[in-house]
Amino acid sequence: MKKRIAIFASGSGSNAQKLMEHFMDRSDVEIALVLTNNPDAFVLQRADNFEIPSHIFTRDEFYHSDSIINMLKNLDIDLIVLAGFLWLIPKNLLAAYPGRIINIHPALLPKYGGKGMYGDHVHNAVLQAGEAEGGITIHYVDEKYDEGEYIYQARYKIDTNDNLELIKFKGQQLEHLHFPRVVDSILKKIKK
Repeated sequence: MKKRIAIFASGSGSNAQKLMEHFMDRSDVEIALVLTNNPDAFVLQRADNFEIPSHIFTRDEFYHSDSIINMLKNLDIDLIVLAGFLWLIPKNLLAAYPGRIINIHPALLPKYGGKGMYGDHVHNAVLQAGEAEGGITIHYVDEKYDEGEYIYQARYKIDTNDNLELIKFKGQQLEHLHFPRVVDSILKKIKK
């Protein structure tokens, strides 16, 4: 039976696109839905380009109703993938999908995680701290920001003359390389 993924994203959606590309011609996996809290998110265009349905939701719908859970259940979603999604996942969604929500973070957790640590905020913090290496962490999602069990980490070297754009580029290269592969390996473990 086909495994079905829902992607949550708040912005550009480059990782979401890498997932769309990775699973595009697969008969055993389908990206069934892209969800966002941001009506201006470029990820909506990316979803449209791949003819994947999308849904824009409000804070009230996400935190004070079961409508998102009902939508995911109706679509028989097996795995929820956060790809640049900035809101904390509510308890009712965590309970509906235990161990089936994963996230990618642009740093080597536990460093540079937590509320407000996303995108350029993370890369700036890494740069300001003078770190010798940066990286990515793919992890399960729990009720706190960036504290769920780690699934996979990858590292890159930071040279003394690296600027913000270069660090960001190195991190994104790792994200785009590893995220689809790790999502694929997690799907293989899920029983239908």
